[in-house]
Amino acid sequence: MTKSKTIEAFLKENEQKELLRFSSAGSVDDGKSTMLGHLLHDAKGVYEDQLASIKNASKQMAKGEIDYALFTDGLKAEREQGITIDVAYRYFSTPKRKFIVADTPGHEQYTRNMATGASTAQLAVILIDARLGVLTQSKRHLFISSLMGIPHIIVAVNKMDLVDYSEKVFAKIKKEFTAFARKLSIKDLRFVPISALVGDNVAARDSEHMPWYKGESLLELLENIYIGSDNNTVDLRYPVQYVLRPNLDFRGFCGQVASGVLKKGDEVIALPSGKRSRVKSIVTMDGDLERALPKQSVTVTLEDEIDISRGDMLVRPNNLPQISRHIEATLIWMSEQPMDPKGGYFIKQTTMVSRCRIDELRYKIDVNTLHRQKADHLELNEIGRVSIVSNRKLMFDPFEQNRATGSFILIDAITNNTVGAGMIIRRESADDAPNLNDKNCDERLRRHPDAVGAAERSERLGQKAQTIWITGLVASGKSDLAYALEKEIFEKGGLAYVLDGEDMRLGLCRDLDFTACDKAEHIRRVAEAAKLLNEAGVTAICAFVSPFKKARAQAAEIIGKERFKEIFVDASLDYCAKHDDKDLYKGAEEGSVKGLAGVNAPYEAPKAPWETFGPETEGKEACAFRILEKLRKEGKI
Repeated sequence: MTKSKTIEAFLKENEQKELLRFSSAGSVDDGKSTMLGHLLHDAKGVYEDQLASIKNASKQMAKGEIDYALFTDGLKAEREQGITIDVAYRYFSTPKRKFIVADTPGHEQYTRNMATGASTAQLAVILIDARLGVLTQSKRHLFISSLMGIPHIIVAVNKMDLVDYSEKVFAKIKKEFTAFARKLSIKDLRFVPISALVGDNVAARDSEHMPWYKGESLLELLENIYIGSDNNTVDLRYPVQYVLRPNLDFRGFCGQVASGVLKKGDEVIALPSGKRSRVKSIVTMDGDLERALPKQSVTVTLEDEIDISRGDMLVRPNNLPQISRHIEATLIWMSEQPMDPKGGYFIKQTTMVSRCRIDELRYKIDVNTLHRQKADHLELNEIGRVSIVSNRKLMFDPFEQNRATGSFILIDAITNNTVGAGMIIRRESADDAPNLNDKNCDERLRRHPDAVGAAERSERLGQKAQTIWITGLVASGKSDLAYALEKEIFEKGGLAYVLDGEDMRLGLCRDLDFTACDKAEHIRRVAEAAKLLNEAGVTAICAFVSPFKKARAQAAEIIGKERFKEIFVDASLDYCAKHDDKDLYKGAEEGSVKGLAGVNAPYEAPKAPWETFGPETEGKEACAFRILEKLRKEGKI
């Protein structure tokens, strides 16, 4: 075999190796740079001229024959101070795998640098000094790794040579760190005792000093840890980056497969338009493909002419992402200029760029203790939970489900600098719905005094206005009961008006989506409307799913608890699905409908409602009559 063919075969073999991206972090003087340098050296990932240069620099700095930390600490300030400041990327390979390592700083003031290095990592190596044990910074490193969605964590307990290779020291650190990790979403946590300076358990297993350790060395863990299931191959997400039109006969949509598998002949939906078509071909420079996998950059052509542009997304019909202008996220602030909630920002999520505003900073997180703190802005390196409203609708998944479509960056509209990086949170619980009653109004606004009092209205109309709040699952019969009750009250000489969910969505609430935040705002607006009706002397009958107890309690607070009557429509899921004329339950079962209360989103039934209606055993007219009689006995009618 000729030399050229040998090189070509080597390159082809190397190209086919599996790639692992990993980051590393440790506290100051934990020996992280030394560990990585030793790893690079032992894995033959250092060029001869670089090795010679490092040996020369080591002698000048009186650091012995080789100061392994110099392989990664490239900045002058890093070498002078002996710490890592910026993110350094290094490439090396072994016969089993290729690696790209992000050497990230561990100090708190460089949190944004660590987050940057961890953003694309599949694995994180966290160093702990065996002499010092688990420090606050060690916990912070694990929290940020968890926050960035890194699925695999290796905890390297370093400097075992300085604690006489004690198994007890290693076991104590492992127990304490494991206990802390249970508070976080860590899928795979491993521990390895090492001595980075000596090289014990870095590349090769050390049986002489630590015969009690039967596990793999650090390099062996990096080579063998299973990453095949890390990519999301279920949810097809293909954000369009560019529309390719080289001539009149070709129109393709360029992009990178964010997740899922795209196959020739697949039926797809273009979002946000909702237009359907099929994949005609998957084009690359090396020829057409039958399928494209995550992280592959391809050009897709469709069988139909559909209006698609940059920022749109191709997905499967029965597996849709969330579509909304409102998102809630964990945000890492990366700018030296503090966050301004009233400032102008762009949000870049996948290939979509849109103007946005920070609607609310819920709280900031102390990265050392994980405690939540009230705040009105974020400073450099601070992390908080925010609600963001975009001018355009975004297509996204929760970050924990899909790192590609669940992440975004914020860009300053004036300087065009990246100021923040965010991870979208799944927001379908009562705790996620904000307390909209706490929103402060302009202090100059005042309520006008009534010229006609409530008692006068009550005497004129012959009733004491109430709000009958009917809650239950979709298609449980809430609206049927509401209109039956309205008719019953009217026929008895009273005055009532129904506020129905669909009617409100068509008018007053037409700008709202179905996220937890928008559902809460929807209920707030309904409660304000019901309050106005009550103040006019009219009984309001509100028929809404209103799945969260917290939101219903806020509605009662707005309306007035003395006027708020909660009725629970207690119907089974089978009954609701049978009476569902919009096929929402069927869609939820197939995966095309998200956030359906009681199915793929929570519904919190009232524990002590004012009245209960069982549509499976009682007619709506009978229940309406029973409610009317109860109001009469209480002197409301």
